[in-house]
Amino acid sequence: MSVWDSLVGQDKAIAQLKEVLAAPKDLAQSWLICGAPGSGRSNLALAFAAALECPNGGDGTCPQCKAVLAGTHPDVSVLSTTTVGIDIDSVRRLVATSEQMPQMGRWRILLITDVDRMAERTTNVLLKEVEEPAANTIWLLCAPSAQSVLPTIRSRCRVLTLAVPTNPQVSDFLLKKYGKGSGFEPPLTDSQAHQAARLAQGHIGLASLYATHHEMVTSRREILEKLLRLVRASDAVLLADDILKIADDQAQQSVEERARRRQQDFRRDNGLGADETMPPRLLAQYRQLDKKADLKREQTRATRDVLDRFLNDISSLYRDVGVVQAGAIDQAGLVNLSLRDQVVALSLKLSGREVIDRLDAVETARRRLNGNGSPQLVFEALLTALVPPFRPKN
Repeated sequence: MSVWDSLVGQDKAIAQLKEVLAAPKDLAQSWLICGAPGSGRSNLALAFAAALECPNGGDGTCPQCKAVLAGTHPDVSVLSTTTVGIDIDSVRRLVATSEQMPQMGRWRILLITDVDRMAERTTNVLLKEVEEPAANTIWLLCAPSAQSVLPTIRSRCRVLTLAVPTNPQVSDFLLKKYGKGSGFEPPLTDSQAHQAARLAQGHIGLASLYATHHEMVTSRREILEKLLRLVRASDAVLLADDILKIADDQAQQSVEERARRRQQDFRRDNGLGADETMPPRLLAQYRQLDKKADLKREQTRATRDVLDRFLNDISSLYRDVGVVQAGAIDQAGLVNLSLRDQVVALSLKLSGREVIDRLDAVETARRRLNGNGSPQLVFEALLTALVPPFRPKN
């Protein structure tokens, strides 16, 4: 099994990287790997790092590959964040690491999973290093798009853009990971895999979430049904309250699950069973895993991620209306297939201009949310803008 096998729908990008690996003298030392959220850009970057260190180009079985993929390779440093942004001190430490010679592999590799989450002041710390890396250093920067990164960084990197995985590709991935014979209980059915892939719209992480947390599919549908029933501004305010409560609950669940995994990994790495008492020498380090301040920042980031997902859900509803109005159901399909009748009914009430206005309203809400606007006010304003009456169609 090679390091590339777990990636979904990225055959073209993988082929480009394999060409680079086959001609190492032409290897760029600074990369910007771009892909829509959930496309697997960070996983592809890690696979590339493993292939760079591997003597066989990423066979997935050698000690170098295994160490990189497990996060234990001494020459591969990964900077990611579970909070809203990446702090400048973390970047400075990474820059200091980049000047060191490799210990075990051929390269010192620095991977930043969310370079778009840096403030301009923080990004400036990277400029010189990305422009003139040390002789044995490679930078792998990941972002949703080249446009989401400052031009000063973008111009210094080779840009690799990922595809959005198709629904069949995502569905096949889900069935291999969670379907019959995978060990996942209860195993995912074909219809559940197809539904999760369709609702996720090419987002691998979200598809996995829907496949393993069916209650999230239910809450998603309930929110869209309430959206379709909006009549008054007071309905919009109540729905905003519902969305924020669900987002808080799902974010808390996500943070708690990650905290449990960190604790389990710490115990496993130190040879401790689930019920064994933590030795005094490890207690301080164990408590550092989940400091209250860190958990609070994690909760804030997780809540914003859930709210962004709900914005995608709302946008998908009006996207479907546009597909119906264009007579393109057979070509483009519907995301919200279970709401087909309601979508068709809405398409008869809205003009094409109103559909576009509603999609623009969602993107305005996203910008306000990303700009640290109050989630309560952002969603109240958005949902109020989506309330009827409808104007006569043009």
